[in-house]
Amino acid sequence: MASQRTATLTGLAAILLWASLAVLTTATGDLPPFQVLAIGFGVAAVIGLLRAGARGRSGLRELRQPVAALALSTLALFGYHALYFIALKRAPAVEANLLNYLWPLLIVVFAGLLGGVNVRRGQWIGTLLGLLAAALLVTRGKGLQVDPAHLPGYLAALGAAVIWAAYSVLNRRFADVPTAAITVACAGVAILGALCHLLYEQTVTPTALQWGVLVVMGIGPVGAAFWLWDHGTKHGDIALLGSLSYLAPLLSTLLLVASGRAQAHPIQAFAIALLLAGAWLSVRASRSPR
Repeated sequence: MASQRTATLTGLAAILLWASLAVLTTATGDLPPFQVLAIGFGVAAVIGLLRAGARGRSGLRELRQPVAALALSTLALFGYHALYFIALKRAPAVEANLLNYLWPLLIVVFAGLLGGVNVRRGQWIGTLLGLLAAALLVTRGKGLQVDPAHLPGYLAALGAAVIWAAYSVLNRRFADVPTAAITVACAGVAILGALCHLLYEQTVTPTALQWGVLVVMGIGPVGAAFWLWDHGTKHGDIALLGSLSYLAPLLSTLLLVASGRAQAHPIQAFAIALLLAGAWLSVRASRSPR
């Protein structure tokens, strides 16, 4: 029980790191999404490989894993971040960010559908509250019409949420794979990102500030955070992690507003309140007797 609690806290640390991803991504400015993806994960992969090399044979053994595990982590990390970066480039930052953070709600749903977890009534209600929050963010309370110019960004954010929730639940099936093996997935994501960048984008030379941001991303929210999340989802309380993940959109939105990269308005505050209400209902339901 103590080990599960420690793993859950490890997953929580990843959530706190991810709260900085939106503001860091917007700080990359005019850098193309796939270029950001390739460099950020390249930094993470280099750090992981240096660690494995320093540990010698034991470090290299930790990188070995079944093909299915490698495919799941690589495709999930690449697909999620490709869509997430595209969303932040093509839609207003706060709306895209909060739409992306439907993944905590979807973890609850997928835990029941894919993970064999008994989902309580309160958790289903929390999911519906999250969907309502998403609708308010897209429409800003003005009906179902959305700005067509931002629709690709909204869809990308929703796609990212689905991918990450599914990965978080399915990753539990590979609990025997060492967490250090995520380094190989990071390297794969960096390579895929670089290929997509060369095929579809024009290279932009980063400024000194942008290089600094990319290195920080590779160390934190697209580096260490995945080690922490991998351990948390494999050995922690996945339902509780899904509920605790509601901290990320709140902290992330506050960082975006505090940094001046987004403006606050009442609909955002109401949407955050709905997301937090959904989190409270999920936690309350998970603690109640069956």
